[in-house]
Amino acid sequence: MFTGIVDAIGRITDVKRTDVGVELTLECDYKDLLAGESIAMNGACLTVRECGPGWFNVGAVVTTTGRTTIGNWKTGQRINLERAMRADARFGGHIVQGHVDAAAKVIAVSRTADSMLIDILLPPGLSHTLVLHGSVTVDGVSLTVNDLDGDKLQVSIIDYTFRHTTLGDLKAGDEVQIETDVIGKYVQRIVAPYLNSMPENSRA
Repeated sequence: MFTGIVDAIGRITDVKRTDVGVELTLECDYKDLLAGESIAMNGACLTVRECGPGWFNVGAVVTTTGRTTIGNWKTGQRINLERAMRADARFGGHIVQGHVDAAAKVIAVSRTADSMLIDILLPPGLSHTLVLHGSVTVDGVSLTVNDLDGDKLQVSIIDYTFRHTTLGDLKAGDEVQIETDVIGKYVQRIVAPYLNSMPENSRA
């Protein structure tokens, strides 16, 4: 499990595409990674295959590249990283599984006096697990839903997040990895049979 609190930014140094997916090598500040441990890369949970002081590599299968942006990652690209949460660690963000729901397109980026606003167009059906001022993960970063209008999600990036993640690099047209709140997913699953049995004109 993760919390959406990015603790390092890695840089891709090598990309190998194969028939079964993609292999990535990154350089980072981690000095004590272990082969087999889980690491969130822009919010996608992957397994460390090999590693050493300041570097590691992972593999992403076709199923993973099909629902994430990983298949388009390039050498030199910066990636948000988070190691799996320890049981005795401080819980700073929200429950993040590292199971990316979908890739979504950034449709607008604007600056205010104290923040950066990012508007994202979600795939149909994904917004039903989000609520205003609830939690969402964007490229591995735990954020608050600032606005929700149909399938359009807006998040607000404060200066600290701007400086310590890759979200400050985003521009209109970029794709990001989205994981919605797991609690919302369970609620949706539980209430779906009841909503489906209600007449159309009585549903909220």
